[in-house]
Amino acid sequence: MTRLARLVLVDAHGTPLGVLPPYPVPVPWWQESADVVDGARVHFGLDVTILRLLSADRPAMPGGTVTYLAECAAAPAGAVPLAEAGVDPAAVTDPQPHRAPYAEPGGPARSIAWATARLTERGWAGVTAHQHRTWNLSAIWRLDADGGRRAWLKQVPPFFLHEAAALRWLADVAPGRAPDLLAEGGDGRLLLDHVPGDDWYEADLAGRHRIGVTAHEIQLAALSDVDMLVAAGLPDRRDARLAEWIRSTLAPHRPAVDEVLPDLVERLAAARACGLPDTLVHGDLHPGNTRVAGAGDPVVIDWGDSFVGSPVFDILRLSERVGDDAAAGLRAAWAARWRSAVPGCDPETAIAVLGPVAEVRSAAVYAHFLAKIEPAEHPYHVADVPRCLRAAARPTVGA
Repeated sequence: MTRLARLVLVDAHGTPLGVLPPYPVPVPWWQESADVVDGARVHFGLDVTILRLLSADRPAMPGGTVTYLAECAAAPAGAVPLAEAGVDPAAVTDPQPHRAPYAEPGGPARSIAWATARLTERGWAGVTAHQHRTWNLSAIWRLDADGGRRAWLKQVPPFFLHEAAALRWLADVAPGRAPDLLAEGGDGRLLLDHVPGDDWYEADLAGRHRIGVTAHEIQLAALSDVDMLVAAGLPDRRDARLAEWIRSTLAPHRPAVDEVLPDLVERLAAARACGLPDTLVHGDLHPGNTRVAGAGDPVVIDWGDSFVGSPVFDILRLSERVGDDAAAGLRAAWAARWRSAVPGCDPETAIAVLGPVAEVRSAAVYAHFLAKIEPAEHPYHVADVPRCLRAAARPTVGA
């Protein structure tokens, strides 16, 4: 599915410079910036930095004509004034209280300067930055340096600031299982060491089982540290706290949680009775949030959704988008690991009762994003809240 990128240009001070005609980019996902940057160079001979989404001609991604705000030094020939292109200047220049620092003109340059300085302190030279992604959940830049060295600059919004705490704990207790945090800066800046290999979106069933083993080892290591992790800033999603957060976060949305899942509290109590301990939960444990090199152990990335709570939520995510038999096998292997680690627990019942809870939790996650990001970027998530609420209301076998 084709994406057409249309760029509204500003300089480093936010002064509008004009609008470029749309051009095709091969990757349809709106948050992916590398092809948009490359296309501006190919079609217009222009070096740009993508700042944020302004609008799209369809309610949700992928594909379509997508308008971005982009920063550059000067407008090229062919750029037309905003009014002539039908772009509201207020959408470009007006402030928004939930706008990320990296979505402001000059913001990426400040972050890259910070990351370059941290690498220079480590003896790196010749650092160049390449934009990979920007949206309301993160901005990601690849940093290449002399000698083939590579690091990554990731900048996250305030609601993901606890990712740094999770990475620090992982480095101490489960080294090699997550990216190494080289430095942490203001405004959500994270400087991460490169993880060799590839993002494992295409993991086969055996790969998913390997991810499950790695996640289980991390969660066993976290059992004695859950209070410390909460004190360090990770969200506390244990029992009543989870129910309270779900209800308060989804209060502006319909249908109401009690209409979709009236026995939410009872389900959480039933899961507690199954004897599984609370631990560090990744929160979005699909294969694409891991990297792997050959037969090596998977490295789990993107800990912004992490929290303290039931490990059931991670196995439910890991066993999505596979056939019923494959999902059952993943869950059975996971249950066997927990029965071995915690004799007498009942993992299968915990999975059954928490399945619908996982859906309303996901709806609350997306609702939380919507409450914390600027309206122009709502199309990234707005369809996800009703989708998850509908899934929670569907009958679940064994629930």
